[in-house]
Amino acid sequence: MSDPDVITWTAIISGYVRCGKMGDARRLFDRIDAKKNVVTWTAMVSGYMRNKCVFEAEELFERMPERNVVTWNTMIDGYVRNGRVDLAVGLFERMPERNVVSWNTVVNALVKCGRIEDAERVFSEMPEKDVISWTAMVGGLARFGRVDEARRLFDRMPERNVVSWNAMVTGYTQNKRLDEAFYLFERMPEKDVPSWNTMITGFIQNGELRRARKLFDEMPVKNVVSWSTLINGYVLDDQSEEALKFFMKMQAEGSVKPNEGTFVSLLGACSSLAGLSEGKQIHQIISKTLYHDDKLVISALLNMYSKCGELTTAKKIFDDGLRNQRDLISWNGMIAAYAHHGRGSDAINLFKEMQYFGFKPNDVTYVALLAACSHAGLVEEGLHYFDKLMSDRSIQVNEDHYTCLIDLYGRAGSLKGAFDLIKKLPVKPSSSVWGALLAGCNVYGNASLGNLVSKQIMATEAENAGTYILQANIYSSSGNYREAANIRMKMKDKGLKKQPGCSWIEIGNRFHVFVVGDKSHSDTKLIYNLLGDIHAKMKKNSYVQTDGLIMEEEFLVT
Repeated sequence: MSDPDVITWTAIISGYVRCGKMGDARRLFDRIDAKKNVVTWTAMVSGYMRNKCVFEAEELFERMPERNVVTWNTMIDGYVRNGRVDLAVGLFERMPERNVVSWNTVVNALVKCGRIEDAERVFSEMPEKDVISWTAMVGGLARFGRVDEARRLFDRMPERNVVSWNAMVTGYTQNKRLDEAFYLFERMPEKDVPSWNTMITGFIQNGELRRARKLFDEMPVKNVVSWSTLINGYVLDDQSEEALKFFMKMQAEGSVKPNEGTFVSLLGACSSLAGLSEGKQIHQIISKTLYHDDKLVISALLNMYSKCGELTTAKKIFDDGLRNQRDLISWNGMIAAYAHHGRGSDAINLFKEMQYFGFKPNDVTYVALLAACSHAGLVEEGLHYFDKLMSDRSIQVNEDHYTCLIDLYGRAGSLKGAFDLIKKLPVKPSSSVWGALLAGCNVYGNASLGNLVSKQIMATEAENAGTYILQANIYSSSGNYREAANIRMKMKDKGLKKQPGCSWIEIGNRFHVFVVGDKSHSDTKLIYNLLGDIHAKMKKNSYVQTDGLIMEEEFLVT
C-alpha cells in the first residue's frame, strides 16, 4: 500500500497482537511513519497485559497522548488478570470518567479475591447497575457463606438472567442447602446446560449421587462437563467400576468427546481398582487425542501406572512425557510413586533433583517424602526432612505430616518417643495420628501403650471397628487372650463388624476375586496349602511374631 491510513496501521498491529507476536507488533508501532490513534495504543496495552508484560503495558499507558474509558478499563482489567488488584483499584480511583464496565471489573475483582466488604462498598456506590453487577455481588456473598444476604439481594434484582439463577443455585449447594437449591432450580424460567451441571455438581459435592444421576438422566442436552461430573462422582463415591461403565455408555452414545477432566477421573478410577488393562486402554484413547501431552493427564497416567505396580512405566512417563513441562504436581506424583513402592532412597534422590532444577517443595511434597522414608525404614532421613519442613515458614505443617512422623517412629519401634511427640504437638492429635501409633503398637505387641492409644481414638470414634480389631490383636500378640476376647465381645455388643478384606488378581485376562476366608475358588485347596506353607516358613524365620492375630478367619485372608 502506498499510503496506509490509521485504520490500516491499527488493523495490522492488532493482528500481530492477537497472534501473540508482540515483538513484531511493537516494531510496527515504533516505526517513524506509523499512524496511531487511541485504538492503536489501547491494542498494544491490551496485548502486553495478556502476555503478562505488566511493566511494558504501564510504560505505554503513561506515554499515551490521549486515553478514553476503554483504555482505562483495559489497563484495570489487565491488572486484575495479573493478580494486582490493589493497582487495579488505585487506577479505578484515578479515572476521570467511568462506565458500568469499569465498576463491574472492580466489583468482580474484589469478590474473587475475597474482599467482599470492599466489593459491597463499591457496589453500593455504583451510579447504575446492570445484571452483571447484581450477579457478581450475589455470587460473592453466597461463596463466602452469606447465602441469606445473597438471596435477599437476588430477590431485589430488577432483572435476572440464567447466570444470575445459576449463581444463586450454586450458592445454596456450596452451603449444603440442597433442598433450597433444588427448589430454585425447578422454578428457573429458563435453564441452560450449565444450570443442569450446576445442580448435578451440587448433589455430588453433598454426597447425593443417586439424585445427581436421576437429574442427569432427565437432562435434555448433555455436554462433556455433564458426563465428566458424573464419572468423577462415581470415583469419589468409591464406585470406580461404575465410573468406567458410565464412560463406556458415553462412548457408545458418541455425541460427546471426552476432555482432560474426563481422562483424569477415569485414570483415577483405574488407580483405585488397580485395573492395569483398563488403564492401558484409556491411555490408548488418550494417545489419539490432543490431550496426550496435557500436564494433568500425564500426571494422572503416572499415578495410575504407579498404583498398578508399573513403576518403570511411571518413571518413563515422568522422564519422557513431562521432559519439557514438569511442574510441582508431576514431581510430587513421582515422589509419591516411589513412596507407594517403598523406594525411599529413590524418593530422596528425586526430591534433591527437584530442588536442583529450581522447584520449591510444598506441603504435598513433604507428605510424599516422609511417607517414603517411613515405608523404607529411613528413620534418620525422615527426621532430617521433618526438621527441614518445620524450619520452612512458607509451608503450613498439617495433620498428614504429623501422621507420617508418628508412623516413622512406630515402624522403627520407638513407640514411647512417638507418644511423647504426640503430647507435644501444637495441635490436638487427630484419630489418624493416634491410629499411626496404634499400628506401631500392634506390630511390636505393646499392650499397655496400645490400650491407652485405643482409648484416645475411641473418645472421638467410638464406632471404629478397626480400632477394636487392632486392640484385640495387640492383647493377643502379648498373650493376653482374655482381654482380646473381651474386646471381641464389646464389638459384638455394639454391633460392630470390620469390613471384610477383599483382593483380586488378573491372570490371563481373567480376574480372580477373594474375600476373607473365601473357599469358593476352584483351586482353594491348593491356595490354602501354599499359604500354610508360606506362613510356616515365615514363622520359622521369625517374620511372624505370633499365631494369635485376629484376622476374622485366622491368618488366611486372601
